[in-house]
Amino acid sequence: MPVTARARTMVLVGLVAACAWLLAAWRQAALAAEKPSQAPQLVVCPNCRLRKLGEALAAAAPGARVIVQAGLYAEGTVTVNKPVEITGQGYPVIDGLGRADVIRVTANDVTIRALWVRNSGSSAMGDPAAIKAVGVSRCLIEDNRVSDSLFGIRLDQASDCVVRHNELRGGATSASYSGNAIHLWNSQRVVVEGNRARGWRDGLYFEFTRGLRVQGNLSENNLRYGLHTMYSSDNRYRQNLLRANQGGVVLMYSRQLTVLDNRSERHWGAACYGALLKDLDASRFEHNRFAGNSVALVADNANGNVVAANDFVQNGFALRILASSSDNRFSGNAFAANAFDVITNGTRSDNLFAANYWDRYRGYDLDHDGIGDVPYYPVSLFALLLGEYPQAILLLRSPLVSLLDLAERGIPLLTPQALRDTRPLMERPRWSKSSD
Repeated sequence: MPVTARARTMVLVGLVAACAWLLAAWRQAALAAEKPSQAPQLVVCPNCRLRKLGEALAAAAPGARVIVQAGLYAEGTVTVNKPVEITGQGYPVIDGLGRADVIRVTANDVTIRALWVRNSGSSAMGDPAAIKAVGVSRCLIEDNRVSDSLFGIRLDQASDCVVRHNELRGGATSASYSGNAIHLWNSQRVVVEGNRARGWRDGLYFEFTRGLRVQGNLSENNLRYGLHTMYSSDNRYRQNLLRANQGGVVLMYSRQLTVLDNRSERHWGAACYGALLKDLDASRFEHNRFAGNSVALVADNANGNVVAANDFVQNGFALRILASSSDNRFSGNAFAANAFDVITNGTRSDNLFAANYWDRYRGYDLDHDGIGDVPYYPVSLFALLLGEYPQAILLLRSPLVSLLDLAERGIPLLTPQALRDTRPLMERPRWSKSSD
């Protein structure tokens, strides 16, 4: 055979071998892509061979998908101890019979979706929950309904989980004998997103947590707090709506938290507030709206925080800054239509106020740079008197109050001179919402 023909044959053989290899690789990739859809599937329904979720889980292999069709399943406690996906159709009711946890997850990589989970135990022993995950990673709890339980969804020592788009209805009548809607303890890197919590002790509760992302949740009409954090760091809270609780955002014994674009509204009563910063350090509050609260923001031993570009609108007191708080910076905020802008229990202040908008400011701007030429002192004499004599609130609209404040502005003797905004804005910032 001529050399040229032999060369052609070798090239042809090589091309055929390469095509065969590529075809085999393509088939292997296609099989790998189809593998999830080929996971074993079990169906639970009132008339099926498997009539209870617990029976299906006992029969399921790791990685199986369990479909629970519409119906009532009186199960007691269901334990999920292998990686499976549980999906409801028509929101089947999983009833815990009032015993303990309704669904208890102890395995990694578990999904619980589209179930109605109800009737956990009511004893405080063991903190029973509708859905509880303990010591797990990568769990997904989404689109569920939760009711008639001591705790709603509880994660203990969990990591890299997602809790989203769940509807949690509580029936709490006493803060001492009720639990929280979504409760995380000693957990990290968890996403809590798009949930709706009503009628619990706290709507969202996070203790000993780190790296959480809490976004787009509604927490309202709870007995105590809308969002409560203790002993945590590096969490991010964004675009949550907290409404008509005793307290809105309550952050305690924590540091390096970020609070952005949230709304805290209608926390009204003798001990109600839109936000409480208690022993909170090195955190940021930006572009939040506090409206219709008895006290919008309370700072108690809060240090080194930044409170910037927030709206404080139609509150009783906008800020209550206790003397134990220092090195906080308040800048770019808008204060409008509040009964009182700032109240404090001390005569000194180690906090900085600069470039805020105050609707009570009556200064002037001769150089037209948008900054008032004289400082603004936001603490009124009558606000100080209220701190000592709360019953004096009856005189709020009387001419005496105006005379007191006028006299104090003319000859300041009692109001803290260190607490002042050195560069007050003449106009309300553009980002500030004008529909007060």
